[in-house]
Order: sequence, then structure tokens, then C-alpha cells
Amino acid sequence: MSTGVGSAERILGILDLFSEDRLEWTADEMMAELGYTRPTVYRYIKALKDAGFLAQVGPHGLTLGPRVVELDFLMRKSDALLCAGGPILRDLSALHPSTVLLVRWYGNKLLCVASEVSAPEPKSSYPRGRPMPLARGAISRAILAHLPRRQMLAKIEENLDDLRALGLGDTVEDIAETLRRLRKGGALIARGEVTDGVVGIAAPVFDATRAPVAALCMTIDRDTLDDAQLADLSGAIWRAGETLSAVLTDMRIEDVVLGDL
Repeated sequence: MSTGVGSAERILGILDLFSEDRLEWTADEMMAELGYTRPTVYRYIKALKDAGFLAQVGPHGLTLGPRVVELDFLMRKSDALLCAGGPILRDLSALHPSTVLLVRWYGNKLLCVASEVSAPEPKSSYPRGRPMPLARGAISRAILAHLPRRQMLAKIEENLDDLRALGLGDTVEDIAETLRRLRKGGALIARGEVTDGVVGIAAPVFDATRAPVAALCMTIDRDTLDDAQLADLSGAIWRAGETLSAVLTDMRIEDVVLGDL
């Protein structure tokens, strides 16, 4: 796949077609969706198949290929967030029957990258790799509330209807003020916004940058939780977020220093 920037973006456009709602495509469907010419689509498909990023299904279908699995294996071994976050997830899940999630924030997506389940019958579960709603739930709030102001306002504007429906405010400035107040209270809490009957408790995770890179969240059956437990777990989540942030910040600073040598 030796190409210029334009071709690289077009190849990525093909990979971006695949989602949980649409796992298989044909070349004709790709052409119709992306507007590429037939020779272009077939050239890119061949390159992606040769590299293992696409696989043939039947005479015409295409799905993601084994190279994606290989890269996921390498990421699990190398991603600092995963490596440092795993023990923290296990410690949090031991505090109360729950599902504990580690969610990465990138671009416009919240993506579950790891989870630990201690509830015997969990009401909430997000497998690794599944995107999460950007405008609902404690995780969303933990990210949005801690974004730099300009970025926060942009995300509120993009998701204004959903955030307004949750009662966070009527205007962009109203919602921003609500998020600023929530930020001062430590861990962010949401009740039943993503899954009915579930309480989410979340804290942001930082590296050396100003914006969150991830969030930690406990999702708990509301019937197993009283106010005192909620307060205790909120403190535990917040401290866990601070611990993970400190580890990632040290790694980031060390990378910068080594890079300057």
C-alpha cells in the first residue's frame, strides 16, 4: 500500500465502513457508499486483502481480516493505558459487585478498551472495542467536564440536543456551567442514562496533556447500592483515576526526555 496522502485517506475510508451494524460489504456497495471508481475500489481491496486487513466471504463479501486481530494482540501488550490500567480495574471490581470499564477517548469516540466484571449477573457490559455514547452516562460526563473550554464548548454544540434532553441546561453556556460545577464534585455520577437500573460512577484519566485521554467507570445495579456505599466508591474511583493518571504522566514525561537525548 504505497500511496500518497489522498490514497491513504481513501484506503482508511474503506476500513471505516465496517461497524457493529454492518460487518460485511461487497465491492459494489463500497463504490456506492464512497463514490470511488470501480478500478480504485478493486485496487484498494486487493492491497487490503494482500496485507490481511480484509478477508473474502463467499463470492462477493468482504469482512475485516486477520491482520486486525494481530494488531489487537500487539496493542494489548504495548498500550500503556491497558498495561497500567489492568490491575486498577481488578482492584476496583473487588470493592463491590460491578462492571468496571476502562474507556479511551479519541477523536469523537469513547471506546471501551478493557473491563472487569465482579457482579454475578451484570446489567451493564461493554466488550473491548465497542464504542459508547458520547452524550450520555457518567463516562461521557467525566470526559466532557474536564476538557479545555474551547474543546468542551465544541463537543456540547455537537451533542446539544442529547445533553439538553438530560436536563443539563438549555444553551451551550448553561451546559458548560453545569459541567464545570459537576467537575468540582469529584467523580461523576449518572443514573440509568445508558442502561436502565444502573448507576455509573466515573473519573477522568490524564497523561501529561490538559485533556483527558480516558475514563475509569464502575457500573453498578442501583438495588445493591446505598448512599454511603456510593460515596465510598466515588472516592475510590477518583483516587484510582489519579493513580492511573500519575503513572501515564510519568511515562509520557519519560518518553519526552528520552526522545530529546
